[in-house]
Amino acid sequence: MYIHKNGVGVRVNMDSLFFDHALLPEGWARDVRIDLGADGLIATVAPGAKRPASGTSGRIAVPGMANLHSHAFQRAMAGLGEWRGDGDDSFWTWRETMYRFLARLRPEDLNAVAAQLYCEMLEAGFTAVGEFHYVHRQTDGAAYDDPAQLSLEIIEAARATGIGLTLLPVFYAQGGFNAAPVIGGQLRFANDPDSFADLVERCGHATKADPRTRLGVAPHSLRAVTAENLTQVVQAASSGPIHIHMAEQTREVEDCLAALDARPVEWLLANHDVDQRWCLIHATHMQPVETGALARSGAVAGLCPITEANLGDGIFDGVRYAENGGRWGIGSDSHIRIDVAEELRSLEYSQRLRDRARGRLVGASQANGRALFDTALAGGARAIDQPMGAIAPGAWCDLVSLDADHPALIGKKDDDWLNGWIFSGDPSCVRDVWAAGRHVVVDGVHLERAAIRAKFAKAMEHLLA
Repeated sequence: MYIHKNGVGVRVNMDSLFFDHALLPEGWARDVRIDLGADGLIATVAPGAKRPASGTSGRIAVPGMANLHSHAFQRAMAGLGEWRGDGDDSFWTWRETMYRFLARLRPEDLNAVAAQLYCEMLEAGFTAVGEFHYVHRQTDGAAYDDPAQLSLEIIEAARATGIGLTLLPVFYAQGGFNAAPVIGGQLRFANDPDSFADLVERCGHATKADPRTRLGVAPHSLRAVTAENLTQVVQAASSGPIHIHMAEQTREVEDCLAALDARPVEWLLANHDVDQRWCLIHATHMQPVETGALARSGAVAGLCPITEANLGDGIFDGVRYAENGGRWGIGSDSHIRIDVAEELRSLEYSQRLRDRARGRLVGASQANGRALFDTALAGGARAIDQPMGAIAPGAWCDLVSLDADHPALIGKKDDDWLNGWIFSGDPSCVRDVWAAGRHVVVDGVHLERAAIRAKFAKAMEHLLA
């Protein structure tokens, strides 16, 4: 039974869902009943159950995916960086466009943009997000009266849409290696250790009462924090995930070598106890020894294939990383596209283009789509510290019902449903979505889509005026 609160389905008592087919940890099962607890977690899973008299919740159920890396405000500027100037166009020129865009962003704009983004994520099959949130200050660099003002807007947007949230406040203290000053658009990101500690404490109070909202920290990158600051941030983060941008650009690697006499991943592994709490975002440019060492550390590589392609970052060494047992998950980063299938497809295709061979991230006799999906589920759940990624007791009831009549899926079964979705489908393959037991997407449409889009439209009128 469901009631509706602010347009989002809210479960009010014990209930059950029933699917013709469901992807369980042990594999595909038929006639699966999923009993939901009042806390939004799965209580029991019963394959081979008796079919209900009133019909089923869907024909194909798979776990919801974690989106482990998001900069929510960038959804509003997607496509605006596609103008080439007189010189070379790169990540660094795109970054200047981003800084200019930030000059008009108000708290209410961030709320509207984040809600629109999270609505789209849920419609695509992402049921939780790791928000790498680094805009903390006013346009002139002055603090808001509440240092967590913009973080609170993110939290509110997540709750309004029903998506799970792991908030990752970003520590950003310098404009580049060798203590380069924070200038221009970077002024909105800046904190010192004391002000950052206040920010994290305030975010902790805001997230404490909601088990679906987790808290971690995100030292932005080695170029944006000093070695001393990084140690302080890590020591202060007694629990929760630690995310950091790492080795995204060749120029970043060169600057790190000049400043620290080591490559970024090499330096981090040598100076910190990198373990399963860590998520290294991108980690694109590594030497083979770094790739193997990172894989064996237990950390998660946070891959954002669509954004990495859009920015011309380079190709992650996924084959070597997988051979060393590395864990990875996916994120949509700058939000050029919000598409589970396209992120996974882009990752696999980048490996194929580099190696001129197929099936690069899959073992012998395995389905490509299933292997990619399973790996991303597990890596994403670990990276954002949410009990998800499996239809199993104790996990959040995060479910995606695929449309068995979609042209990419029709007539297929089992792992070929995932092959079809990932290699020939898109978000239109997603029919219904439950997040922590809440039925938030029905027939491909988020329950609050119309109201959320109207607020987004007003925000865009201001941002693009």
